[in-house]
Amino acid sequence: MNDRYDVVIAGAGPAGAQCARDLAARGYDVVVLETEAEEEFPRQSNKSTAGTFHSMMASFGIPDDVVMQYTDSVVLESPTEHYVRDQTGAVLEFADFKRYLVKDSRDRGAEYRFDARVTAPITENGEIIGVTYNGDEEVYGDITIDATGPSAPLAKKLGVVDLKRENHAIGIEYEFEGIDIDRPGFADLRDAMMLRLDHEIAPGGYSWIFHTGEDTAKVGLCYIQNGSHDQYSRDDFTIDDYLSHWLETDPRFRDAEPIEGKQHRGSAHIQAPGELHTDRFMAIGDTVPSLDPLWGEGINKCMLSGRAAAATADSVLKHDGVEPTAETLEVYDTLWHRDVAPNAKSRLLMTQLLYLASNERYDTLMRDLQRLDDDTLAQANKGNVRAIANLIELDDVPLLARFAKQQMNLDLGSLLP
Repeated sequence: MNDRYDVVIAGAGPAGAQCARDLAARGYDVVVLETEAEEEFPRQSNKSTAGTFHSMMASFGIPDDVVMQYTDSVVLESPTEHYVRDQTGAVLEFADFKRYLVKDSRDRGAEYRFDARVTAPITENGEIIGVTYNGDEEVYGDITIDATGPSAPLAKKLGVVDLKRENHAIGIEYEFEGIDIDRPGFADLRDAMMLRLDHEIAPGGYSWIFHTGEDTAKVGLCYIQNGSHDQYSRDDFTIDDYLSHWLETDPRFRDAEPIEGKQHRGSAHIQAPGELHTDRFMAIGDTVPSLDPLWGEGINKCMLSGRAAAATADSVLKHDGVEPTAETLEVYDTLWHRDVAPNAKSRLLMTQLLYLASNERYDTLMRDLQRLDDDTLAQANKGNVRAIANLIELDDVPLLARFAKQQMNLDLGSLLP
């Protein structure tokens, strides 16, 4: 078995597998180390709602046969209101999608080692030159990439990322049949992806229903362990209790039954990305937090970051005598901020402000969206400051003051030893 490669990637999720696809297509020797066993992949890591848009499908050549349902609209709900926007999308069978990426990158020449848990970087003169996995196994590469998500064993030990608990989001999702998809009094969710803002169901977060055909859908919720969660949460409720509460109180689920084996749990971080790379090393995917305020689009962000890292590695490795130092890998930061998460700071601020609002303000937001043009929401989701300002009202002054105080406390906290 070979122990030296051009690039070593930890993690076979969308970011790692896409990075391997691109590198193998360019003719590089690349190996991907994945914790899960191949015959079970992706059992433990099957954690995404798998909602995406046609732009991602087209950009990365994703086939139709990994799609559970194509959708025509996105819906936002609050406790008593809703807003519908025409926008085509796709709900993927996430396991099939991940297996496709692995197969396609293998067909291009990438090597995969499953049941291989990466534990630590191997360093020489302060630079990473490889990784250890499964305790004492070793593999070496000119460039190493961490695509392991929030666990980030390499990025954390190299001091590249610092994922903070106060920004930690946890989620749970089940797939159900018997759902009343077009219930009177609610938005029509046929061929739709719906996100609901309601602290009664997801304090400090959101819940969702993604239609997957006939009377079936993905149903779940996610909340961030933030100030809003502290304010609105119930002391005796776990995330499972909140999902059960929603299922028991929403008439759309009156006859719903969970589909066996279709239960997923996951986590992510909602914070500024910080560092992205160092000598001979890049962090991609959920190891480097990024999302859009409303639609999330986590799959697309992961895929884009994998592609940016592959392009960066190629820009260095194709030149004889050029070492992959932090300076020569700097192009990854440029590509990440341009292509993966432009306006990252303003989008993050909007995300944090959104979850701080009350249920009553969510109802007002739905009414505001109904009178504004669709482009306002699209631009606000992209972090356009003027569009965000158009969604703010005079009555939001106390909310903005609270938000400013919270941000100041977080900033001061980061300065304390």
